[in-house]
Amino acid sequence: MPGHLLTLNAGSSSVKYALFEREALDAAPALQGQVDGIGLAGGGARTHDDALADILGQLRSRAVDIQAVGHRIVHGGIHFSQPVRIDDSVVDGIQALAPLAPLHQPHNLAGVRAARRAFAGVVQVACFDTAFHRQQPELNSRFALPQQLFDAGVRRYGFHGLSYESILAQLVAADAAAARRRIVVAHLGNGCSMCALHEGRPVATTMSFSPLDGLPMGTRCGRLDAAVVLYLIQQQGRTPEQVAQLLYRESGLLGLSGVSSDMRAIEQSTLPAAALAIDYFVEHALRELAGMAAALRGIDLLVFTGGIGENAHAIRQRIIDGATWLGAFETQVLHTNEEAMIARHTAMLA
Repeated sequence: MPGHLLTLNAGSSSVKYALFEREALDAAPALQGQVDGIGLAGGGARTHDDALADILGQLRSRAVDIQAVGHRIVHGGIHFSQPVRIDDSVVDGIQALAPLAPLHQPHNLAGVRAARRAFAGVVQVACFDTAFHRQQPELNSRFALPQQLFDAGVRRYGFHGLSYESILAQLVAADAAAARRRIVVAHLGNGCSMCALHEGRPVATTMSFSPLDGLPMGTRCGRLDAAVVLYLIQQQGRTPEQVAQLLYRESGLLGLSGVSSDMRAIEQSTLPAAALAIDYFVEHALRELAGMAAALRGIDLLVFTGGIGENAHAIRQRIIDGATWLGAFETQVLHTNEEAMIARHTAMLA
């Protein structure tokens, strides 16, 4: 029986998994699947733990030889700048970063703990979404804050790195020279960000210290005046926990539309608030795209990926039409394959 690598990718509302033959990592997975809409009405599971238990149960029943497990971990902080083998100290380090990515890090850790229990003694590898962006210039990693805060880790990390790495690998495979152009990749889904690439390296990205910044998202507000947080705490008397709940789980498309965090449901709605949510999303996608183009001093190619980027044709076209002032540039739609990137990183360490 061939050896296999398992990848687990626990997002804010989904869990993706894939099983790769170790000697055929460039081939399609031997098995893959996804549990969507976790915690939502009509979703595939009530909680992430339920989804993970079902997935791991299916894998155990197949009696496959799993030689290593690779995990997507959203936040790597200062210390995790590349994939690492997971041990207790790595688990503790990932746990310490949970406040910076509360919609993801706890679910990432749940996957790690469940897999360590299910496959005792098997090598487990953490692959960090922030690692890719560590290549960007220090200028674009800074806030206008004192040096001691930057040294302490208050900096622009960037996220969706495994997705951007996947898109870049696809562009290089198609045309290595063309992949060195000025490229903006728009990862638009329940979580949204953009990344500017030049000479095959990240230059800037819209998310920063946490996955809360930048574009409006399913339930996250995106870019926000920091004084709003001060006002909510100092003038309205909200606790930090209440503010976090508001900004991470009750805002974004859900907060604007009052309908759903899912763009598909919003597009089907006839409510004025749903139309407002779509208009807001498009408008701020155009503003963030302009920022990425400015970081590149121009744009040659715009790539869409993610659930909205790949499937919401009307929204994608509105963004393209609204960006014509940037000049002539190509557009592509590519399917991101974070699982393949996780598998490759895992194979290098297992």
